[in-house]
Amino acid sequence: MDVITQVKTAIIYPESDRSPMGETDLHISLLTYLREALLDYFRDDPQLYVAANLFLYYEEGNPTAVVAPDVFVVRGVPKGNRRIYKLWEEGQVPQVVFELTSRSTRLDDLGTKRALYAMLGVSEYYIYDPYGDYLEPRLWAYHLETKEGTAEYGRVLDAVIHSQVLGLDLIPEGDLLRLRNSQTGQKLLTPFEAQAARRTEAEARRAAEAEAAQLRAELERLRSGKANG
Repeated sequence: MDVITQVKTAIIYPESDRSPMGETDLHISLLTYLREALLDYFRDDPQLYVAANLFLYYEEGNPTAVVAPDVFVVRGVPKGNRRIYKLWEEGQVPQVVFELTSRSTRLDDLGTKRALYAMLGVSEYYIYDPYGDYLEPRLWAYHLETKEGTAEYGRVLDAVIHSQVLGLDLIPEGDLLRLRNSQTGQKLLTPFEAQAARRTEAEARRAAEAEAAQLRAELERLRSGKANG
């Protein structure tokens, strides 16, 4: 084993910084919704990966070159569980990043992280302020643009924010950052909404089966009556 290989082998890329994660219930609910809704929406695409709060290392040999986006989406890499995301091994930069911001993280979200994501080449960057603490409107969208040979974020000021990468609209709805199919207008459901929809569907199916059974029984009764007559 040569010296370079030994050095690379000795480098450790942690899966956690061992700091407790201080998130509000609303932040956790939003993060869960974005991750689960995107996983379900793209469930049939084997080359699309969705992660939440996962360490993304972007410089080989430098464990301090790391960021942990709240949610990120990568097209062109296989699905599957990962402990960390090493950019040089995966070979694909996330195309979309969501940050659920707050007063305590706003400087990073609007400054350091925005500059880093632009430098890495993240096509779309979305910052959402669930409580409306400091952003007006609560959703700020940035799409990567090339100006004079330099990649920079331009803020999107459209009435409805559309993600070209995802093919979805992003719409603040109450406390929720709702995802919506831009072609059909169908909303991506929260886990609770999905459970309620499944229950409603199951109840409707049971009711239909019971009605069909009742009709069969009635037809059989009529046939029996005719035969006896």
